[in-house]
Amino acid sequence: QVRLVESGGGSVQAGGSLRLSCAASVSILSVHVMAWYRHAPGKERELVAADMSTGTTYYPDITKGRFTISRDDAKNTLYLQMNSLKPEDTAMYYCAANPPGLGTYTGPRDIWGQGTQVTVSS
Repeated sequence: QVRLVESGGGSVQAGGSLRLSCAASVSILSVHVMAWYRHAPGKERELVAADMSTGTTYYPDITKGRFTISRDDAKNTLYLQMNSLKPEDTAMYYCAANPPGLGTYTGPRDIWGQGTQVTVSS
């Protein structure tokens, strides 16, 4: 079973930066897709970045150019670098392994961490 633990959240002023980390209990090379999502109160959960099995990355327009997903395979850790943060980025951020909607998986899937809070003030 894959376990994920997020860290690095906190409070920052608009325009600032944060780097989130997601530590996995197994080699992330064994995971097809890893991704970051966020969920703000009263809003739907949304994808903010994805690391696909081919080694490519995906960003929606809301984060493209500001957020960067990366990983350190030796440390079994996924990262999300967030720059030029805006108040609307405030949310609980979650790391996911093989999440629904981004691929088809034969092994473990739909694995989530506990989340880390990001608060951006103006």
